[in-house]
Amino acid sequence: MALDFAAYLKQYEESGYVSPVPFLSEETANLHRNRLEKIEEQIGSLHYRSKAHTFMTSALELATLPSVLDMVEQMIGPNILLYNVTYIIKEPHTLSHVSWHQDLTYWGLSHDDQVSMWLALSPATAQSGCMKMIPGSHKMGKVEHSATEDDTNVLLQGQTVKSVDEDQSELCPLRPGEATFHHGWTLHASMPNKSEDRRIGLNVQYLATHVRQTKHDHDSAILVRGEDAYQHFRTDIPASSDLDPDSMERQAELERMYVETAGRA
Repeated sequence: MALDFAAYLKQYEESGYVSPVPFLSEETANLHRNRLEKIEEQIGSLHYRSKAHTFMTSALELATLPSVLDMVEQMIGPNILLYNVTYIIKEPHTLSHVSWHQDLTYWGLSHDDQVSMWLALSPATAQSGCMKMIPGSHKMGKVEHSATEDDTNVLLQGQTVKSVDEDQSELCPLRPGEATFHHGWTLHASMPNKSEDRRIGLNVQYLATHVRQTKHDHDSAILVRGEDAYQHFRTDIPASSDLDPDSMERQAELERMYVETAGRA
């Protein structure tokens, strides 16, 4: 698939996101969904498990597709760290949602040279709770968030921006195999899944190599393109097979660290 990088970059710079970007055929996306669901049969739901690329080959393959990295390079430069990969899964007819927020609010990163990809492995529609964005909101920088108590909110602290004008929002529907990219300060949200199918997306965070963690010195990532002259992060071990016991043990510790990092202001 030939991608018009100049057009995508223009939209990204103006709106703070670009969508949809086609990477996979629906057939290939369905194959990756099948691989995910076979693993779920063994270990349970993969929803929101951090660092999926360290114990699942499918997650690693999708996050490091050359065409995906080509797109990321347009946005944050040629030296790219793969920071985190997680599946965000909304089961049919459930109340799970994501409130209005900015990704970078609680991550503790030193710079905003970061971009997130959300790759659909099932249809993401208005009915199934696709993402919605506030165009241009990335230009405001960080805005005030409030921590909330809401068991149906996917976010770790239920962090919410309360002053969002819904009339300005734009939906980002995706077919399986299509992706959305958004800046770390872009305001976005998603509503519950009212459809008959699971809404499955692979959420991937990429950083430029000069970005560092400010909350502690033991965060981790993987260099996936270019050179890392800074060495701010420890190195994650990418998955070489599915559910390797050592990988699963390491992932459990990485999960604990992620919750500790993102769960404190």
